[in-house]
Amino acid sequence: MNGKMRQARLNKNLSQAELAKIIGVSRQTINMIENGDYNPTIGLCCKICKVLDCTLNDLFWEEK
Repeated sequence: MNGKMRQARLNKNLSQAELAKIIGVSRQTINMIENGDYNPTIGLCCKICKVLDCTLNDLFWEEK
């Protein structure tokens, strides 16, 4: 589960559908990323980070 991405999206007051529209994917794609069911490409990760004003590390680095 990607709670960091979900929280960053909510901090920007964006719904999954709104974020999806901005970056050109389906709402289901955003949902699957947030639920940990889909590993996005680096290009998609970069688009998400740009919209949410975060770094790749902020959103996608997994602490072990």
